[in-house]
Order: sequence, then C-alpha cells, then structure tokens
Amino acid sequence: MSPDIIFPLQGKRVWVAGHKGMVGSAIVRRLERENCETLTVDRKTVDLADQAQVRNWVSDAKLDAIFFAAAKVGGIFANDTYPADFIYDNLVIEVNIIEAAYRSQVPKLLFLGSSCIYPKFAPQPITEDALLSGPLEPTNEWYAVAKIAGIKLCQAFRKQYGCDFISAMPTNLYGPGDNFDLNTSHVVPALMRKAHEAKLRGDKAITVWGTGSPRREFLHVDDCADALVHLMRVYSGDQHVNVGSGEDVTILELVKLVNSVVGFGGEIVHDLSKKDGPPRKLMSADKIRALGWAPKISLPDGLASAYQAFLSLPGLPQLDGVPQTV
Repeated sequence: MSPDIIFPLQGKRVWVAGHKGMVGSAIVRRLERENCETLTVDRKTVDLADQAQVRNWVSDAKLDAIFFAAAKVGGIFANDTYPADFIYDNLVIEVNIIEAAYRSQVPKLLFLGSSCIYPKFAPQPITEDALLSGPLEPTNEWYAVAKIAGIKLCQAFRKQYGCDFISAMPTNLYGPGDNFDLNTSHVVPALMRKAHEAKLRGDKAITVWGTGSPRREFLHVDDCADALVHLMRVYSGDQHVNVGSGEDVTILELVKLVNSVVGFGGEIVHDLSKKDGPPRKLMSADKIRALGWAPKISLPDGLASAYQAFLSLPGLPQLDGVPQTV
C-alpha cells in the first residue's frame, strides 16, 4: 500500500537546481507529468557558487520546492585527480542553496547525495544507518565528505528551524544525459564508449580496469527521477533514503551486457594495474520499498536506451551511415 501524499506537486513552483545534468534533466522530464511549474536557471544568470546571487534568485522566485541535483561529479580518476575542486565546489553550492531555501522559507527541499557517502567496507546491503560508521573509499572521499555535509545541513536546518528538507542517496546512475568523457565518466558510459569505439575500429579485444570481480548496483536515471518525485510527495523525515534497484552485478557481467548492447564481440582483457575499488556496493532498498516505490526499467533495457542516447549525441557524426566518435 502506498503512503499518503503529504506534499502534492500540482500547481507548485518547483526549481530543479542542476537541470542540465543527467539527474536534473531526468527530473525535469518526470515533472512534466505533475502539472507543476518547473523553474530552471542557467549559470550565466545565477552562479550557484555566489551566495548573494543564489539568495536573491531564490527569494525572487517564490519557490514551493527545490530538487537539489546540482553538483560537481565524476568517476574515480576525476575524484582522485581533482580532490580540492570536488570538496570545495560541492560544499559551496550546498551551503548557498540550502541556506537560501531556509532564508526564503521554501516549504520543501530534496537534497541529492550519492552512495559513495557510505564506508568502504559497510555491511551489505548497505542500510541508511551505516553512514559515518567507518572509513570512506579513499579515491572519492572528497566528494563523499561534501555530500555527507549536505545531508547534515538538511538535518541541522530541520532540527533547528523545522525546515522540511530531506535527502536521497541514489546508487550508480546511467542513462540519457550521461557523461561519456573517458577521463571523467562513471563506469557505464566509459564502458559503452570503449565498446563502441572498439567495434568501429574492428578491435579483437577491449581492455577494462581491474579484475571485474567487484559487484555494483545500477539504476536508470529515469527510474531515479521517478523515485525522487515520489519521495518529495510522500516523505518527510530526518534520515536520508537510499534510492536503488536492490540488485547488483559484477563489473565483468556489466561489461558483457554493454558489449552485447553495443554489438562488440571481442575478447575482454583486464588491466590489473588499475584499482578495483570496494569489493561490493549494494544499498538496501527496504526503506524506499516501504514508502511504496520500486524501479521499472531492467538493466538490459536501460543499457539499450542509454546506448541509443549515446548514438544521438552531437559528437557522433554519420559516416556512410555509421555513427563514429570524434
């Protein structure tokens, strides 16, 4: 049985912060079904790192709700290479938006975190109360610390001022709007681009980082957006909520699925000089299931749709009818 809707979105003025990102754009698409007024603002108009600009815009906009999806994001390589950027940029954006929402008395805010907030060796599947129970994964601790700070900001403003600020922690996301830059992307788009280019070159093998044994959970971004809208409507609580599929696969299984979707039939070679990361990362889905939500898009179907989105990117011109990266 689904819980009662305590915050209907119909007729509301809703700001999606970070609307150009993968998650933000998915939330915008999902909100089209809610009969609400969706507001977005680009960086040229409001610099989210500028406190005065954020305060003024939020005050003038007369918002009813905020989906806080704005963040500086990237994969293991990017986190490990630019630690100062990842912790500083995300902290500044969080402080500015959450404080502005309090100052302007925005009725509801949903802060979007990341599964990397959890300890590297948290018991599996990871429940929400595992937060701060052990050391973080060193390769992305800078981003994780910033996201933990965002959760705590929401909790602090709720505790001190009664703000209805909630937090959601998505698992690994993929889908339309993803970043396919091999230096800064996450695992699914990186593998997809590698397989696509290997297919076009006629390579006999594809190289992947690590052993392929770590297990990871993946969720299509449209499922994530649906879950976030659901939480905005039905949830009001201090504790963050995991948003995931509740199922995981090995990286090697993922590689095989991606290769199948792309149509690459070569050998899989492992670069054992690269780090594997945590051995397993599966979040418990019990809390969000109890709130009446479950994903609808299977991993094979989701990967197929993500590949079609990749093929439609402007950077993939047609050459004799065959998409080719540049």
